Amino acid sequence: MKTASPIVPDNHSSSTICRGCWDQMRMPIPIRGPLALPFRVFGITRSKMNPDICTICERAFHYVKKQRQVTAVATILFADIRGFTDLSERIEAVKLSRIVSLFQDSCAQAIWAHDGIVNKQMGDGLMAIFNFPIVRKDHAGAAIMAALDIQRACTAALNGLNADIDGLPDRMLGVGVGIHTGDVQIGEFSSFRSDFTAIGGVVNLAARLESQAAAGEILVSAETAAQAPSLTAGTELRPLMLKGIEQQVQARVLIKS
Repeated sequence: MKTASPIVPDNHSSSTICRGCWDQMRMPIPIRGPLALPFRVFGITRSKMNPDICTICERAFHYVKKQRQVTAVATILFADIRGFTDLSERIEAVKLSRIVSLFQDSCAQAIWAHDGIVNKQMGDGLMAIFNFPIVRKDHAGAAIMAALDIQRACTAALNGLNADIDGLPDRMLGVGVGIHTGDVQIGEFSSFRSDFTAIGGVVNLAARLESQAAAGEILVSAETAAQAPSLTAGTELRPLMLKGIEQQVQARVLIKS
């Protein structure tokens, strides 16, 4: 007798099971609805990395993958507020916190909408992973679409803050984004924390691209662009010498619409 497949809707706000556990283990772990209540007793709840995955994915990587680290193809996205350091010397901490919260919330919504996870939040910056633990074949394109949504949302929100908060300089704050695709090591790399993350050259290059992106720009590596030609065709090609990387990197430049 066939077992009915659990419903895994495309809309992240209505998924009833953990999409990470389903994609990685074919285990239908409930995260919403009455069936999720017994799991909450044992501390299994929705993850803060993405509301469509559970804390088994987030905190028990070695149980999910049966080993502490694996090599996986993924797309890594870094985003950061441009002008934040200068701004932090001009306005109060409470006002700064409003800007950071607005940025992080806007980024998270865009990343979740395209099946990525917010793996790390670093004040005025963040790192996202696409294609793990939620599997998505078009992860490079998903990351670019998330970046475009981030730019649109953050531009509107930060423009609003210019008018709402006294002390903001006339120039608009902006967000820089870097994206790269390739093989990464994903797993638990600390004996003190069990949350998983990604490391390796792909992660480093994505971070370097983000550091070179001006406000409103998205810098996309050649590897990512090759997997999403419809989103990068006709865009500016920018050669870059990046810190810690010997050879010149050819990046595609997407500017916010």
